[in-house]
Amino acid sequence: MSRQEHIVHGFKATLVARAVYMLSSALLMFVLARYLLDTDGYGTLYWVIGILAMVQLIADLGIGKSAARYISEYSEKDPGQIPYLIRSTITIKLIAITFVVYLLLLFHEQIATALGNPEAAPFLAAGVIYIAVFSFSGFTQIAFQGFNNLTYSAGVQALSGFARLIFAVGFTLMGLGALGAFFGYIVGYAISAAVGLALLYYTYYAPYDSAESYEDGLSRRLLEYSVPLTATRSANVVDKQIDTVLVGVFLTPTAVAFYTIAKQITDFVLSPAEALGFTISPNFGEQKASGQLAEARQIYETALTNTMLLYIPAAAGLAIVAGPFITMIIGENYAGAVPVLQILAGFVVLQAITNLTSDSLDYLGRARHRAIAKGGTAAANFGLNIVLIPTMGVVGAAAATVATHTVYVAVNLYIVHLELDLNLLRLGRSIGLICAITGVMAVAVLVVMPMVSSVAVLFGAIALGAATWAVLAVASGLVDPGEVRAAIT
Repeated sequence: MSRQEHIVHGFKATLVARAVYMLSSALLMFVLARYLLDTDGYGTLYWVIGILAMVQLIADLGIGKSAARYISEYSEKDPGQIPYLIRSTITIKLIAITFVVYLLLLFHEQIATALGNPEAAPFLAAGVIYIAVFSFSGFTQIAFQGFNNLTYSAGVQALSGFARLIFAVGFTLMGLGALGAFFGYIVGYAISAAVGLALLYYTYYAPYDSAESYEDGLSRRLLEYSVPLTATRSANVVDKQIDTVLVGVFLTPTAVAFYTIAKQITDFVLSPAEALGFTISPNFGEQKASGQLAEARQIYETALTNTMLLYIPAAAGLAIVAGPFITMIIGENYAGAVPVLQILAGFVVLQAITNLTSDSLDYLGRARHRAIAKGGTAAANFGLNIVLIPTMGVVGAAAATVATHTVYVAVNLYIVHLELDLNLLRLGRSIGLICAITGVMAVAVLVVMPMVSSVAVLFGAIALGAATWAVLAVASGLVDPGEVRAAIT
């Protein structure tokens, strides 16, 4: 199987699994928001998850991604080191998790009170389990990525999403409310972690014959490379979650619900770009090690063009249909999320580029530079949120996210250009053509928007936009129907 065929195969598997995960997430969002929880309960649930995501940083460090980087390298160079890498990684994670969950169990009530919501204390107490199971669910996905087994990696994620949906809805229907939904998350991640660890053991640990000894200095390099990855991950999580947490601190759980709904919709839209970035990133490390930078450049440029071909029109369409989509699908109670979603439509394009680029930079050995960029923009995002949320409400949080992420994307693209020497003129022409297609598509959708009076008509307007995009994309030569058919089959 050629490298391109391997990427396409991995992308298909990842995309299908991500589709299962995102569809289950979307269904969970819909059922909880529209039928099972009020806006306060929904906001409290995801506010706590945002807090735990930041606590999780200490439990996860950057050791998982660092291990994936060295697994990718040593699976080719010296497979006998793989068992040592897996053992040392899990040992480090267990030590970190034990430390974090002990402190959280000890101070969960004080943390909830300090953040202005004492009622969140039971969620934080249950968070000690959440942190442990979420950590190992995520680790197995990253480890399989390092082995370039994207089918297993994506399968673990799909399982977590499906199990989370079943148990969260089930526990809520039992009358346990938002706390029951939270326990559904815990059970879902616990199942995926158990399956992922079992697959990792029987597929990649037990079959390997360990070398006579752990390579001298490898454990040190594993920890050293985890430092910039920890910084990047910390900045990334803070960047993604601090706005949600601060909305809860400065405003109300209902405001958190509005902001969370808008972000969840953008996450759903971004799933294909995340799948593609996850698929291609291990190949950059392999290609750099073998000196095949021309092939790496071609893969990245093609992936970036195709990503923009999808996401620039998608962002424009999302901004146009945000109002009727939220009020008709989620419910009138969430109308406050409409302006947030319209602003975050710009974030969709930026995050699509980030999803494609960030992991690739780690595999290219540029984790330190990305960490510096992410740390700076995360700090700026925090400062802007402090200023804008009290004055502009949830809209201010969305504006801060878009402004700071623009800078981060620009830095990422510059670093990729330094590594791969991108053909900027060709990329510029392609993106200019994509913007022109988007303009025509937007006009077509805007013409029919005044007639949208039901869900059926809304989806008809969306279908019209998609059809206009498809016709223009094929006519312009940006999409080859034959290649699309070949990729699907």
